[in-house]
Amino acid sequence: MSEITGRRGTNMSLGTAPPKSEVDLFTDEALLEPYDLHRELREVGSVVHLRKHNVYAITRYETLREVSLNWEVFSSAQGVGLNDGFNEMTAGTLISSDPPDHRLMRKVLQRPLLPNRLQGIEPFLRQEGARIVDQLIARPTFDAATDLARHLPLTVVSKLVGLGNYGQDQMLDWAAAGFDALGPMNQRTAAALGKAQEMVEFAMTEARPGVIDPDGWAAALFDAAHNGELPADKCPFMIIDYAAPSLDTTILGTGSAVWLFAQHPDQWDLLREDPSLVRHAINEVLRCESPIQCFTRLLTRDHVLDGFSLPAGARVMLLYGSANRDERKYPRPHVFDITRKPSDHVAFGTGEHACAGMNLARLEIKTLLDLLIPRVSRFEVLSSERLVNNLLRGFSKLEVRVEVEGVR
Repeated sequence: MSEITGRRGTNMSLGTAPPKSEVDLFTDEALLEPYDLHRELREVGSVVHLRKHNVYAITRYETLREVSLNWEVFSSAQGVGLNDGFNEMTAGTLISSDPPDHRLMRKVLQRPLLPNRLQGIEPFLRQEGARIVDQLIARPTFDAATDLARHLPLTVVSKLVGLGNYGQDQMLDWAAAGFDALGPMNQRTAAALGKAQEMVEFAMTEARPGVIDPDGWAAALFDAAHNGELPADKCPFMIIDYAAPSLDTTILGTGSAVWLFAQHPDQWDLLREDPSLVRHAINEVLRCESPIQCFTRLLTRDHVLDGFSLPAGARVMLLYGSANRDERKYPRPHVFDITRKPSDHVAFGTGEHACAGMNLARLEIKTLLDLLIPRVSRFEVLSSERLVNNLLRGFSKLEVRVEVEGVR
């Protein structure tokens, strides 16, 4: 059991001090099995001071939404990581900014990601998805975490973002390192910072006009800068926003979907009987197994949150994985139920900093499920390995055998 102490009184007009905990959410063991620790922290309070890393964990759903919607007090402009190195490296980027700069960059970045624009790429995604599904279900076994889950996100980065195959071999490593580098300064973070810097240098020096596809999303960023819509020095970092986050969130969400349906064949049967549930199923996957487990914010002023007094300059950690399993919001939150319809989950965040690519991520996962539903009657997990990453949750390996409809 972890050691948790009760709150001590302070000036009541300013609220009371949050309860303290010695829990370290960034050990290998905690990253592999976080949910009991999350539940323990939720029981103690909506805000808990984690002494190990001097950060205030936001554990419950409603409180996390309140923090997410209040960017003036809970700011991203000083970085969203738990170490100064990463925050300095990403200063002024979309993820490490607040309005008005954030809105300026986001307006340009999300143009190809708006629902009406994504409709235009659905046939392309379905064609690519059908090709990989045809190949994989013909095999005796395949790795759902790599062979299946990576194909569409990497295709999008290559052909739609317009990076081609340039840097693709490193992109997955860079993307995972980018999330590892957001953690506290542990051994994992230290090892990742160098790789994260490599990704920044690639974007700054290699992903440039004349190399990237002139018709791709990345090139459109430089066009917008040329037209005076945003500063040119923002473009390389915004290319990273197209590439790195979209890879891991979608890949890990897809792998978790296969794993959950393998563990709960009754839910797969239900989805096959009523494919219209697919959107709810995707949201339930993301609620149960949030690909990004947390981000941080910095308090710009003294603030009382849920009666707890928080000082200016403190870091708060938004525990998305915990909020999505908050019993106060979702009855029986540990149960995977595709009829739940949890469209209000916070796996993509919410408010100003909600994931700009969430509609694309949902579309890619939906494309693969739509193709698998009529053809696969069962998933069987033969072996699996979970990714160990400071912020990400999902599988690095998920070897499966599928039972194909009409084939025994």
